[in-house]
Amino acid sequence: MKKTGLALLFLLPSIFSFGQKDSIIRKKDRKRDVLLQTSMGDIVIRLSDSTPLHRDNFLRLVKTGYYDSVLFHRVIRDFMIQSGDPNSKRAPKGQPLGSGGPGYRIPAEFRESLFHKKGVIAAARDNNPEKASSGSQFYIVQGKKFTDEELDKVETNRLEGRKIPLQQREIYKTLGGTPHLDQGYTVFGEVITGLDVVDAIAGVATSTGRDRDRPLEDVRILHAKLIKRKKHK
Repeated sequence: MKKTGLALLFLLPSIFSFGQKDSIIRKKDRKRDVLLQTSMGDIVIRLSDSTPLHRDNFLRLVKTGYYDSVLFHRVIRDFMIQSGDPNSKRAPKGQPLGSGGPGYRIPAEFRESLFHKKGVIAAARDNNPEKASSGSQFYIVQGKKFTDEELDKVETNRLEGRKIPLQQREIYKTLGGTPHLDQGYTVFGEVITGLDVVDAIAGVATSTGRDRDRPLEDVRILHAKLIKRKKHK
């Protein structure tokens, strides 16, 4: 993913010091979903308990209003939509984005069961050897559908020979995703409702200039909040 240019400060989410009461993560918070109210519609995300560092970090940022007014600053059709740069909140048209963040990284939490199928949320990162995640920037996968032949090529050319499990291959063939990112970026949840909104955002016109891949018309997260979890069908 695009470099985030974050400082090389390596702090765990458990020692944040936002100085706000709402920054405290309670047990009930971990049983809630996250609603992203965007300028193009609502997206509901369910975070994974298998990635507790990323889960709690995201919950904390949502509770403190960190994501309110940030843009989807990097959008690539058939790939992903990226957000979470605080510098984007008041960024003028044409300004390159993607270097902002809270000044810390999160240790990678790669899980074999969490892979880059369409609709997952994953953490962006810069090019660091630990593959540690950005403190705030994330992307939601749109991706595309693959054939077996294409997946074979991904295994050989992008995954250094690592085999994609059979069940995951079927999902990449029927639902789609971005398999070449597996085990390179931490997946920490998935979209429960609003995949149509993800598709709509991924389809907007984007810049080919200095602010490459930034939507020509701003797509913004108006407000992010925790909501009561509904049964997922």
